[in-house]
Amino acid sequence: MMKRILLAFICQCLLIVSVIAQDDSETEEGPKGFDRSRLFVGGNFGLSFGNFTFINVSPQIGYRFNDFFAAGIGINGQFSQTKYRFGGEIQSKDRYGVAGMNVFGRLYPIKQGFIQLQPEMNYIWGSHIDYNPQETKTSLNGKILPSLLAGAGAFLPAGGVGGFIIMAQYDLLNKSDYYPNPSTPYGKNIFLSVGFNMGL
Repeated sequence: MMKRILLAFICQCLLIVSVIAQDDSETEEGPKGFDRSRLFVGGNFGLSFGNFTFINVSPQIGYRFNDFFAAGIGINGQFSQTKYRFGGEIQSKDRYGVAGMNVFGRLYPIKQGFIQLQPEMNYIWGSHIDYNPQETKTSLNGKILPSLLAGAGAFLPAGGVGGFIIMAQYDLLNKSDYYPNPSTPYGKNIFLSVGFNMGL
C-alpha cells in the first residue's frame, strides 16, 4: 500500500515538473514563466450539527499551468461525531479526527469538467463510547493512513470571482472503515464533496 502511494506522489511530481518545463520554454511570444494570475485558492469547508456533527476545514492552493492541467497542495482538518439514539436516549457515540496533507493534479478534458488524482497522508484518531448499561470508552490509537483519492468534478463559475467545485471521489487504497481499525477516513463508498475556488 505504501509503495502505491509513494508511486502516485512521484508520478504527480514528475508530471508537474514536465509541465513547468514546457511552460518555461521559449514560444513565439517570448519566454514564459511564473504567472501569479494562474494561482487559485479554495478547498472543502463544511459544518453539520445534530446527531451527526461534521466539521471540515481543508484549504488548498494550486496553479493552473495551462488550459488542460492544474496542480497544487493542501491540508486536511476534519472532525466528526455520530450519536446513536434509542427511545430518545443516546446509547453510544463515535468521534473521529483527521489531520493531514495532500497534493492534487487535475486534467481538464473539457473547460468546466475535470478528473483529479489526490494522494494524501492523514493522521486519524478517535473513540467509541457506550452509555448502556454504564459508560465505557474505547479509544482508537492515533495512526497515519495513506489515501489515494480519484474522482471527477465540475467547475461552476460564480460571478467572475471564482466558482464552486463539485466532485465525486473514491479512495483507491481503502480496505475498511470499520471501528476500531479503519484504513480510510472516507468510507467504503464513492463520496461527494463541494468546495470553492477563486483566483489570487
